[in-house]
Amino acid sequence: MPFLGQDWRSPGQSWVKTADGWKRFLDEKSGSFVNDLSSYCGKEVYSKEKLVNSLNYDVAAKKRKKDLLNSKTKTHYFHQEKWIYVHKGSTKERHGYCTLGEAFNRLDFSTAILDSRRFNYVVRLLELIAKSQLTSLSGIAQKNFMNILEKVVLKVLEDQQNIRLIRELLQTLYTSLCTLVQRVGKSVLVGNINMWVYRMETILHWQQQLNNIQITRPAFKGLTFTDLPLCLQLNIMQRLSDGRDLVSLGQAAPDLHTLSEDRLLWKRLCQYHFTERQIRKRLILSDKGQLDWKKMYFKLVRCYPRKEQYGDTLQLCRHCHILSWKGTDHPCTANNPENCSVSLSPQDFINLFKF
Repeated sequence: MPFLGQDWRSPGQSWVKTADGWKRFLDEKSGSFVNDLSSYCGKEVYSKEKLVNSLNYDVAAKKRKKDLLNSKTKTHYFHQEKWIYVHKGSTKERHGYCTLGEAFNRLDFSTAILDSRRFNYVVRLLELIAKSQLTSLSGIAQKNFMNILEKVVLKVLEDQQNIRLIRELLQTLYTSLCTLVQRVGKSVLVGNINMWVYRMETILHWQQQLNNIQITRPAFKGLTFTDLPLCLQLNIMQRLSDGRDLVSLGQAAPDLHTLSEDRLLWKRLCQYHFTERQIRKRLILSDKGQLDWKKMYFKLVRCYPRKEQYGDTLQLCRHCHILSWKGTDHPCTANNPENCSVSLSPQDFINLFKF
């Protein structure tokens, strides 16, 4: 409204002196008097109310559209670029910060799990996030996390491979959620507690499905693993990087059990994962006075992290600080972009976003 002393006239109106003073003014176009100032102010207020109502309607419409998108749990947020610029501060060219949740949404992990070279990498990354980084994700990123996890479980149920790996992932996530749900109200999880309880029930259902898997022997009458020469069998077993796989393989047949107990096999496994200093601190002798490499391996695993190996990893360009999967084109200005890329382990990926 106009302030005291401000001219109330609008274009095309003029003051007219009446019997009760200068309280009326004439509309020159229509030739009629405006009854009083209050009626004119009423028109102004009415116009402003229409404007405010219109703005409120637009805001409400946008909010309903946003709520509709968020209510669709299966909705994925795709981006045209399959890379992301990792920056820890604002510059003249770029403003803001890159978060773990933003990178998780942008790097297309849903497609990566379909690639056997990237599957173990993504699963390990999901496990690390479930252990300690779940609360650092935004609501959309947490929803995306659960959607990707569901795809992983469905893939394992269909292929019947990597069952133990996914069991451990689900157990880690369930344990973390049990702790976090008890702290609801302290801004540790995004969303209603009933939603997270439902997700925990879903995880238990997935675990039950994995436990009920019965792997049937394929009806194949050709050459089998045990039909290979012993040297080839040992050569294949030496390529297994997890001691639990060796134990499982030894339980498949009596002949394989004998090969799985080979001391040289366990010695190479220890030397691959652990340093000489770590091995010297955990020496175990057998009844024959020899080093028991098998027992030493499982003791070392409890004390030190194993060496990780992956068929494909995320890479960070040291020149332009862009994070992407190997083979993904990104706008790099370096002369030799391939020489600027550094492979990142899942833990290195997490450390990038610890400010």
